[in-house]
Amino acid sequence: YLQLPADLTKMHLTDNPHPQVTHVPSSQSGCSIASDSGSSSLSDIYQATESEMGDVDLTGLPEAPVDSEDEEEEEDEDIDRTSDPLLGRDVVRECLEKEPADKTDDDIEQLLEFMHQLPAFANMTMSVRRELCSVMIFEVVEQAGAIILEDGQELDSWYVILNGTVEISYPDGKSESLCMGNSFGITPSLEKQYMNGVVRTKVDDCQFVCIAQQDYWRILNHVEKNTHKVEEEGEIVMVKEHRELDRSGTRKGHIVIKATPERLIMHLIEEHSIVDPTYIEDFLLTYRTFLTSPLEVGNKLLEWFAVDSLRDKVTRVVLLWVNNHFNDFEGDPAMTRFLEEFEKNLEDTKMKGHLRLLNIACAAKAKWRQITLQKPSRDSPLFFSLLGGSDRGFGIFVETVEMGSKAAEAGLKRGDQV
Repeated sequence: YLQLPADLTKMHLTDNPHPQVTHVPSSQSGCSIASDSGSSSLSDIYQATESEMGDVDLTGLPEAPVDSEDEEEEEDEDIDRTSDPLLGRDVVRECLEKEPADKTDDDIEQLLEFMHQLPAFANMTMSVRRELCSVMIFEVVEQAGAIILEDGQELDSWYVILNGTVEISYPDGKSESLCMGNSFGITPSLEKQYMNGVVRTKVDDCQFVCIAQQDYWRILNHVEKNTHKVEEEGEIVMVKEHRELDRSGTRKGHIVIKATPERLIMHLIEEHSIVDPTYIEDFLLTYRTFLTSPLEVGNKLLEWFAVDSLRDKVTRVVLLWVNNHFNDFEGDPAMTRFLEEFEKNLEDTKMKGHLRLLNIACAAKAKWRQITLQKPSRDSPLFFSLLGGSDRGFGIFVETVEMGSKAAEAGLKRGDQV
């Protein structure tokens, strides 16, 4: 285990490591998360456990030359070049400076990747963002203090700030500053709209994308054709968006973009479209943001396991859960009991292949820990039983632990290998 330095207080931690980044007020900002969850599929359970189940003897293998320092430096330079945000912004600017009619599919994908990080686009569906990227026009105001919109001026566009800061001075004397990712201008309507206040730049080199009123209204008001709403008892419980991943039309389908927590859980055992193949992994990574306890999911899975047609789907969900997020079970006694009950269900239904997968995943993901169990005397009971040994041909495991006993309080669990 890696140890944290004892003198953590001496480490200098800055709140703003990038002073050039402008912070957006919380009332106007959104957030975009791009992460690699490290999740893996069922087939990976086999591969990931082959080397983890035992030590590998490397003696006698010939030594091979490793990469030289020069090669490592070259690789580092390549990584630096590809991860340079300025280079990325240069590519985006090239795409922006093209006329809408000249933008290729690759250009739109580049713009889409950049725009989805901005608060102005946060609550829009993917198809709406893509349509907006195809019609947006790039504008630059080089000098600070330049007036962009006068008070009472008729509006004809929706503006999103890509760089710099603008200030809106309202007739009542109040003012508001908007920065990167914020928007101003028209609402999605064809009615005549007029500016309330004066919009001027606060810094040099302010950059915007503009979308004409006709295009803005058309795209935002025709989004209904790309969404499918699921209603139950007169209330909308799920919204799906239709997406196409290629021009051939072979990879298309619906992806869930909104739903109630109950409906999201139910979708775990429903058929997932070709454009949403990682729904289960995404759910298991994020469910704690909208559920109070993982048992809400676990209890439903045990209930569905009793249905023959759902058994395989439920088992797949549990195996992915154990393999990708074993700490959800290891640190929660209630979830450990859920896993034991699920294991018993696999034994009762004679699903030996899935049971072996579950055991392999648990063994591979388990961590070493030390437990101290004190007895008042040598004759006192242990409150747990062991199974295995050299005469049985496998290791020593904890077979049972009495509920509420000192052994259970100390943290001993069924399945622990001594």
